Amino acid sequence: MQLICDKQLLVDAVANVSRAVSSKNTLAALEGVLLRAKNNTLSLTGYDLELAISTEIEADVREAGEIVLSARIFLDMIRRMPSEQISISSDAKMLTLVKGSMTEYTILGLPASEYPELPGVSETTELSIPQAALKNMISQTLFAIAVSDSKPVHTGSLFDIKGGELCLVSVDGYRLALRREKVAFDETLSFIVPGKSLSEVSKLLRDEEGDVELGVARRHIIFRTGSYRIVSRLLEGEFLDYRAAIPEGGATTVKIGTRDLISAIDRASLLISDNIKSPLRMKFEEGLIKISCSTAIGKAYDEIRCEQSGDDVEIGFNSRYMLDALKASEGDEIRVLINGPLSPIKLMPVEGDAFVFLVLPVRLKSE
Repeated sequence: MQLICDKQLLVDAVANVSRAVSSKNTLAALEGVLLRAKNNTLSLTGYDLELAISTEIEADVREAGEIVLSARIFLDMIRRMPSEQISISSDAKMLTLVKGSMTEYTILGLPASEYPELPGVSETTELSIPQAALKNMISQTLFAIAVSDSKPVHTGSLFDIKGGELCLVSVDGYRLALRREKVAFDETLSFIVPGKSLSEVSKLLRDEEGDVELGVARRHIIFRTGSYRIVSRLLEGEFLDYRAAIPEGGATTVKIGTRDLISAIDRASLLISDNIKSPLRMKFEEGLIKISCSTAIGKAYDEIRCEQSGDDVEIGFNSRYMLDALKASEGDEIRVLINGPLSPIKLMPVEGDAFVFLVLPVRLKSE
């Protein structure tokens, strides 16, 4: 294999596909990036048996070939190259020369035959979503994905499409995040994508015009955006019935500035740490939100004004869960709906229901 290519194109491509590379694996090839050079194109692939990211860049291919190079070492090498062009050549013994200007490295690669086959994805259902919309949807729901494997299906997000509307839902047993968006797709379709895959897809999406194409098969999904192709396995199992989990209406409804509420909770949470845990109390009373906290260190109290309708109520909650939801919301103001001290706190936009965040309450001890 022998080729010359643009340094920045190569660095970006290797950095992006490396996100799907295993850092430690019994199969040495999975710690590398697969390079395939032919027809003036260099294709690069990273794969960890669950997620694969591949792309192509232009290259002056003098001799076609393929090889697997250590992702970490290869990326560090090309990042440090002082030149704008990089040449790569490897011989029959997999000895690879990586050169840029007067800087050169020689490393030993692995034969491409040792690289595992990517899953064949056929008989897909195709749909497209504006990439800016999908990026936004993922960022607003990723925080509520479960990190433990007690229920593996909840370590991913549910894509639920019905009546031309996509609902993206994440849940971890303590909170729920739902984001709605209209899509040009008339069928009914439901599948669950692992959180790690969605996180990597989000990094490759841009806040600009253009669609991301989805190909959904029985066990896998393909995301195509720009020159990138991301293949992920799908999770199997029974996802939470999220429609039944979201309470209707609210006996207490409050409208408040999002930034104001974040700041007040932040201030009252100063006495809480990983070692010293305590719920925050939030009392909605006559247009005031009174926030307090009591720990072994001391006590905190704060209050802010709000627009309140309905009953006065006092509720306890985990401050971090509440802050995650507030930071994921959009807009300067937010609606808070509560159906009593033991019902989930529901956060929604001031107008409509483009997103719904639920935070489960914490039972308060009487002071």
